[in-house]
Amino acid sequence: MAKEHNDEMPDWSAYRGVLIVVEQRAGAAKKVSWQLLGEGRKLAAKLEVPLMALVLGEHVAHLAEEAVQYGADRVYLCEAPELRDYRTRPYSRVCLKLIEEAKPEIVLFGATATGRDLAGAIATHLPTGLTADTTQLDVEPPPSRLLLASRPAFSEKMMATILCKQYRPQMATARAGVFQALPKDMAREGEIIRMDCPMREEEIAAQVLDFLRETGKLNLEEAEIIVAGGRGLGGPDAFGLLAELADALGGVVGASRAAVDAGWITHEHQVGQTGATVRPKLYIAVGISGAVQHTVGMSGADVVVAINRDANAPIFQFAHYGIVGDLFKLVPALTQAIKERRQLFGVKAPEHARQAQTQAADADARERSEAK
Repeated sequence: MAKEHNDEMPDWSAYRGVLIVVEQRAGAAKKVSWQLLGEGRKLAAKLEVPLMALVLGEHVAHLAEEAVQYGADRVYLCEAPELRDYRTRPYSRVCLKLIEEAKPEIVLFGATATGRDLAGAIATHLPTGLTADTTQLDVEPPPSRLLLASRPAFSEKMMATILCKQYRPQMATARAGVFQALPKDMAREGEIIRMDCPMREEEIAAQVLDFLRETGKLNLEEAEIIVAGGRGLGGPDAFGLLAELADALGGVVGASRAAVDAGWITHEHQVGQTGATVRPKLYIAVGISGAVQHTVGMSGADVVVAINRDANAPIFQFAHYGIVGDLFKLVPALTQAIKERRQLFGVKAPEHARQAQTQAADADARERSEAK
């Protein structure tokens, strides 16, 4: 006799609260952690539960205080020499211990290399479901309390909303730059709870001997100014004009999928559903039509400036300022004007931005040369 399928959800009433795992390196938090606290605040309000955060590392008590200032009601702090550098086993053991004791119904991580690794390890041990690379988060109101974790699917052509009905906690990793951090409130108060690391160094097989930082690597998600080019540039050489403008502004160069697919610039520059999701202070879109695939990746920018010869280009619907004209005349003129104003007021572009921009441009040139 066939066993009847039971659609009733188990009793998860012991699981309450939203937990954000704060990612840090060398004592500095990743921006995605504060962005997730901002989104977690909305989820916690809908569920009428506390917003919690977990901070792991060595000498990171200041980050626990920051987590409170960015919206957390309660912060669990685990400081130990074993947690100085990220390693899957000790970090996952701390998370598993906290989940067992605090019983959050939702746990969120940044969709970074570290966040993906840690979330996957935890989900396997619990076990529970894990939605990767989400770009939208919401919850159903009680009694279901289900996390609605949405992400692009089917070659980015549609959004899929994934539910975890039978297990707790509900877990997801979220892309950087998608959500907005709350303003930092220095007067905000919250509870900070210290916890012990459950592992000693001799129990950890992996050792970190050194950490090699890759200099010059482009990081669109952290950039405050982005100058992006699209199909309207007509070829790879025009990206040199954008690099000069980005250099004058202290920003970096981005690109649309069309420009990347054409081989004009490498994929690390791509903004959009299949590239990076960014939230800069200034986004200049040059020769970009404004397809949905691209705009979902940059619509969170504080200010968008569009330069396009087509007055009917969809990008102007997203732009705060639009310039209709020939980019080959407008971009050099804009670059020159910015250089003159910098010189007039004695303001230099940030050194790190200039170095990263130059090295990224050199890498692109080498790659195109090797391809030929």
